[in-house]
Amino acid sequence: MFPLIRQILRTGIVTEPPPAADDAMLVAVRQRLDSEMHRLLGRALVIRHVDAGSCNGCELEIHALGNPYYNLEALGIKFSASPRHADMLLVTGPVAKNMETALKRAYEATPAPKLVVAVGDCGCTGGPFGESYASCGRVANVIPVDVTIPGCPPTPLQLMQGILAAIAPDTREAQ
Repeated sequence: MFPLIRQILRTGIVTEPPPAADDAMLVAVRQRLDSEMHRLLGRALVIRHVDAGSCNGCELEIHALGNPYYNLEALGIKFSASPRHADMLLVTGPVAKNMETALKRAYEATPAPKLVVAVGDCGCTGGPFGESYASCGRVANVIPVDVTIPGCPPTPLQLMQGILAAIAPDTREAQ
């Protein structure tokens, strides 16, 4: 036990510092997201996240949207366990053959008007997996996609900008 404590004390803290926050950009994106959401829907935006076969890198960033720094719940954006209650499908990963039918069913169960956002390089292009015997490739090969958010994985701020681009058509050119 003492050798382990000695090693910990000798090594010190090895984590990297947090990234510098662009607070002005975050505040601007949050304000636009809030105003566009209420203008378009007149209520809270409900998102159904579908993992179509990702490595979970994008999921970690999506979960970060719920932390106190980004706090999407304060804007009225909620995540739903059912596509029947959702306005938007947030799809991550290349679509595995085993998830193709489930993704189509989730899309069909989502009431109109529905939005689909493909997240990450795998969701946008198929990533390193592409199309194969086990993968359908990008999300657009299976269901129609409104907005893509590239990145491996995209940052929470990029995710917020992508959601904004989906609900505010005039900002789609930025994606």
